[in-house]
Amino acid sequence: MLHRGLLLMCGVVAGVSMMTAIASADPLRDEIAPTGKLRVAIAISPAGGAFWSTKKDDGSNAGVPVDLGKAMAAKLGVPVEYIVHQNSGQITDAASSGKWDVTFLPQDPERMTKMSFGPTYEVADATYIVKAGSSVTNFQQLDRPGVKVAAVNNTTTMRGAIAHLKNAKVTGYQTYAEIFELLKNGEIDAFALSRDQLEAMSKLIPGTHVLGETFKKTTTAVAVPLHHPLALAFVTTFMADATSGGLMRRAYDDNGLKGKPIRTR
Repeated sequence: MLHRGLLLMCGVVAGVSMMTAIASADPLRDEIAPTGKLRVAIAISPAGGAFWSTKKDDGSNAGVPVDLGKAMAAKLGVPVEYIVHQNSGQITDAASSGKWDVTFLPQDPERMTKMSFGPTYEVADATYIVKAGSSVTNFQQLDRPGVKVAAVNNTTTMRGAIAHLKNAKVTGYQTYAEIFELLKNGEIDAFALSRDQLEAMSKLIPGTHVLGETFKKTTTAVAVPLHHPLALAFVTTFMADATSGGLMRRAYDDNGLKGKPIRTR
């Protein structure tokens, strides 16, 4: 009798434990942070910006995506982990690998087949910076045979530049830093990127200048891997709250974008 009673009690305890585990399960966190951390994919450049992040002297990361990712993880109640890439193309290529959970990057039709995008928070003008000593002042003068234009490999800006330039040759490189050195040494004629990045670059390389025309509007938005509906709903609400509640403004101001408008659409 005692043995049967003990078995019955054990069964009740096991049942209660199972019910507690089911009740405490969090479908959102299971989907958006399956490793127990929110893994935020970021890309590094020296100039930073609304999409790019930077590496600080102590080895930590800084940037608008860094601040947004940290706040998002806190909202979920999980630690944040930054998964560093050299460019947005690498982040895109890893979208189906399960190596990151959320990111913030420029969107285009090709990327929309590989990840799900939430709200846009930046609209940037893409243009070109030309090397020191160049007489090029507009797109028509730039788009000539023999002109060498660099872009960050497999990015929406690179695809835009290839479509825009009919005669100049566009070549992709893996990192911003690599292209910076090529431009500094006069080994390329121009570099295609967002205007804010290029204007920051022009201050570092005397004699270069940024063309006044725009060949593409690049929209930057939050994104999650495909087939993550709970994650997409969460980041959509988070971004709306971040914009209306002032978090986005603080992230901009704290990362060298003070006064720059937040452009949603």
